[in-house]
Amino acid sequence: MNRTALVAGASGLLFGAGLAIGGMTNPARVRGFLDVFGDWDPTLAFVMGGALIVMALAWPIQRRMSAPLFTGSFALPDKSDLTPRLVAGSALFGVGWGIAGLCPGPGFAALAIEPAKAAAFVAAMLAGMVLARPVAGRR
Repeated sequence: MNRTALVAGASGLLFGAGLAIGGMTNPARVRGFLDVFGDWDPTLAFVMGGALIVMALAWPIQRRMSAPLFTGSFALPDKSDLTPRLVAGSALFGVGWGIAGLCPGPGFAALAIEPAKAAAFVAAMLAGMVLARPVAGRR
């Protein structure tokens, strides 16, 4: 196994563990966050706040680096990456997240915690990924 795959795997495990510890593998948490006029659950806001703190520390460090540690160059987005297709896909992602209460990261993490409940979500997500390629190719 090469170093890049090892770092990617370790990063994925750390991300999944953070999601599990933060309770984001529980779809009721996400739905509770979206229920602002009912029994609102602020857990997701705290998880996002934690991510913002990490990124607030990471961006200044990245600016001082000439290259990443485990690959040749940085792959950072710019304004030209913001396309109508990206905006539409993001909106569709958000709607799906609100309905299912899971997104890909928590969905895979939930497989380790509640495999029976998460399996249907992960299977549908993977099927959508497979079906998206031919549909996108027709454009």
